[in-house]
Amino acid sequence: MTKTIDQRVAEQIKNSQTFLVVSHIRPDADAGGSVLGLGLALKSAGKTVQLVLADGGEKFHYLPGWQQIVSAPTRPADMIIIVDCSGTDRVGDVLDNYGKPHLVVDHHKTNLAFGEINVVEPEQVATAAILFDHIPSWGLTINADIATCLLAGIVGDTIGFRTPNVDAELMRKAAALMDLGGDLPRIYNEELVLRSFIATRYWGAGLTRLESNQGLVWTSLTLADREEIGYPSDDDADLVNVLSAVREAKIALIFVEQPNNSVKVSWRTGPEFDVSGIAYQFGGGGHAAAAGADIEGTLADVKRRVLQETRKLLESSSH
Repeated sequence: MTKTIDQRVAEQIKNSQTFLVVSHIRPDADAGGSVLGLGLALKSAGKTVQLVLADGGEKFHYLPGWQQIVSAPTRPADMIIIVDCSGTDRVGDVLDNYGKPHLVVDHHKTNLAFGEINVVEPEQVATAAILFDHIPSWGLTINADIATCLLAGIVGDTIGFRTPNVDAELMRKAAALMDLGGDLPRIYNEELVLRSFIATRYWGAGLTRLESNQGLVWTSLTLADREEIGYPSDDDADLVNVLSAVREAKIALIFVEQPNNSVKVSWRTGPEFDVSGIAYQFGGGGHAAAAGADIEGTLADVKRRVLQETRKLLESSSH
């Protein structure tokens, strides 16, 4: 009889001693929470684990074990695991000297099934939710620290249980993680409420350019904004989630100018639209309600092209 996937994963974990757990560039809470959740579970089982995010782990300072995250691996591993990532191009260059990953755990419907073993469940709201389901079947346990990390991934990818795919089953998972010691109030506050003074000033630059037209709400952040304000990252400081709260916004977008003649674009929408297809069209990916892409071109050109295609989605739904 063919072994089930969980049995294969459990056997490989049991027979391996050194691990490399990696996720994507510009990591969100699901990436950081999944790397930490699985990594800490492996460490609790006596394994030697390298936790790697190309951009480092400082933004997850509120999660247990964040100091253990490094920006590049320093040694080989018996088992390479990539979490919350649809393709190897999204992990940066940290795996350039490593082979095909042994295990991929992900919930993106655009996942390329690029691992030797692929646990890909697009119906799940977060990779952290997949790990909650499978970690016990892999011979590992979930303690309070691991529960907190996994809960952060769920809270982050659902924007605080706000996305259309939230259901009673997910709430039961969240409750189970709280029963295991997951600190929901702290996670919610750190992930969705608190912002640094500089990040808030950065929001101000974008909000002064806010535009709206027939259900689309958008703004942009420039390289000059980052330099003037001193914002240290190349992201939008989650301003797109603020835009999605605008009542008139059927689809919200943000354009963040990058230094290499490209623009990072993020889309947010409600249950009536699916923006993942547009993101995929521009070389990105994501989910129905939240997607993103890095697009070559000037800020003005990318805005023109992206707004044009996004308007088509709105218009097609009105017919």
